[in-house]
Parts: sequence; C-alpha cells; structure tokens
Amino acid sequence: MLVLRSLEEPRRFARACRARGERVGLVPTMGYLHEGHLSLIREAKRRARRVVVTLFVNPTQFGAGEDLDRYPRDLERDRALCEAEGADALFTPEARDMYPPSHATRVNVSGTLTSGLCGAKRPGHFAGVATVVTKLFNLCEPDVAVFGQKDAQQAAVIKRVTADLDLPVEIVVAPIVRERDGLAMSSRNVYLSPEERAQAPVLKRSLDAAAALYRGGERRSRVIVEAARSHIGSAPLAKVDYMEMVDAGSLAPVDVLEGPALLAVAVYFGKTRLIDNTLLPDDGVM
Repeated sequence: MLVLRSLEEPRRFARACRARGERVGLVPTMGYLHEGHLSLIREAKRRARRVVVTLFVNPTQFGAGEDLDRYPRDLERDRALCEAEGADALFTPEARDMYPPSHATRVNVSGTLTSGLCGAKRPGHFAGVATVVTKLFNLCEPDVAVFGQKDAQQAAVIKRVTADLDLPVEIVVAPIVRERDGLAMSSRNVYLSPEERAQAPVLKRSLDAAAALYRGGERRSRVIVEAARSHIGSAPLAKVDYMEMVDAGSLAPVDVLEGPALLAVAVYFGKTRLIDNTLLPDDGVM
C-alpha cells in the first residue's frame, strides 16, 4: 500500500490507474479507524479496482470548544488496518498544505440541508465538510466515493455539492455498522466512561421504538418522536441535543410522514456527543 503525503501524489496515482482502465474509489476519513470505516473500504473495493483512503482530521469542520485537539489519532494503527483491508493507497496530507495562509475559499450549502440537525448548533461545520470533501475530490479524482449512513446529514450535503458543482463522482452511502449491543460505531466512543458506554445503546433502542410505531401504521412525527424521546429518558446520563423527523431528501422537518423520512438524534453523554439515525421506512440507506 502506498502512503501519499504531498497534494500532487493522489492525482498522479488516480491518473495512472485510469490510464490502465482501472476505476478509482475513495473513502474519506478522519482516522482512528473502526469496523464502520473498514466496511466503507470493502464497499469501495466492490465498486472500484483501486481504493484510496484519506486520513485527515479536518480543522475547518470543528467549532470553538469542540474536540479537535483531543480527537483520537493513531496513524500507524490506521495504516495497518487499511493495508489489511486491501486499500491501495493512504493519503495523509498536512493541515498546512490543505489550508495554507492564502486559503480563502469555502464551499457553502444553503437551505434545510445545513440549517437544521447538527447544522443548527454547529455553525460553519458543514461548510468545513463541503470544502474539504471538494478538495479531496479534486486531489484524488475518484470515480466513486463511499460515505456512511451514520453521518446522514453529511452524506446529504456531499450529494448536493457533487450534483450542484457537476463533480464527476458517484456517491455511495453505506449502512451504519453497529456494536453487538446496537451502539453505532464511532471514533468518539472511546471518550465514553464505562457508565456512559453502558447507557449509550439507548440511542438505537429509541430508534427501534420509532420504527416499530411506523411499521404499526403511525405517521404523525410528533407521536413517533415523543416515543423515541421517552426511551432516551430511561438513560439518566443521556442529554438530548436534538431528535427530529425530517424528509430523507431535503432534510426539511415533516409533520406527517408521506414519503421516506429520517429520524435523527444527537445525544450528549458527558462531553461526548453521539449521533444516530434511522430511515422510515427502515429498508435501506439514503
């Protein structure tokens, strides 16, 4: 597996692959990889002959007081995991190269895709996401890029950017990968204390309760969300940041479910913020 560090290397790699008629897949990550990330690499390998994994803790998507400095990092562990999964290249740029002092451009997506859910309390977050992913697409020139359903709002934003800017990249959203007790895999799970970790699977139980109501014929968002919130309330260490029902395409709030919808939740356990979601009907990914 190649380890690419300069901004010129991934483009050269992609063009050499394409000259041989090989499709290139991309899996953007911030590192500290877990089984969820590895499942994205496998999905990319199913769709492309060559796979590039990017490992970059993007400073522009962290706000003041967020966990940029303490975000977990372990480059050698991540390198070994990528190589074991058969990735062909690992791109690990430096922040000073991605964002030199002269860097003055941001990619902003307006409207309901970014104004609600995580965007409501993390101003600038999705501009940081959209900017870095656009840069990675330009640097790595993939044919296909794979993202996870756990970060559903991020995936929706990236789909919009790709469509609006006519970027020649196929966007694939892969299912959420969970621990045996239902907790969605996340690099931030390592922050949880033993007591918080024991209570964290309440997120999945709350989503399951909502899905059961939907399957039983309930279509009123208020009723479904209140039922899910009541399950969160059974975990004394959980503090709900938001729990909202939105249209699965536009992410606009919906009162009555008449088409595919996304129930999204963000919960604090101490200082650790976890997100999760489910589609209704729960029969796939975005």
